[in-house]
Amino acid sequence: MKKILIVDDEAGFTRLMKLTLQKSGDYEVIEENDGARAWEAARRERPDLILMDIVMPNVDGGDAAAQIRKDSDLAAIPIVFLTAIVSQKEAPPGGRIGGFPFLSKPVGLDALKACIEENLAHP
Repeated sequence: MKKILIVDDEAGFTRLMKLTLQKSGDYEVIEENDGARAWEAARRERPDLILMDIVMPNVDGGDAAAQIRKDSDLAAIPIVFLTAIVSQKEAPPGGRIGGFPFLSKPVGLDALKACIEENLAHP
């Protein structure tokens, strides 16, 4: 079973994502609702993939992702941004933000699972 860390300041969103993904039986899901603690959660949990909101108070997703990338023990963990600020149609060339793949909120379960599987296979 793959371990997914979801980092988003909206506790209701992370709870819904956790319940939805765990119901599939394919994933163990850990929630973190403070971007400032994303690195600590990643160190503690050693997830197979991180889903991270971009816009969060205190530490935004871009800064949290950069901190995780600087840690040699965590650098290879795939990170996928989840955002409501850019739609898939508005995606920059290459469909990435800051070098990371992303999904626009709201995201459907099929698209989410496909993105998770693709990024687990090709970090």
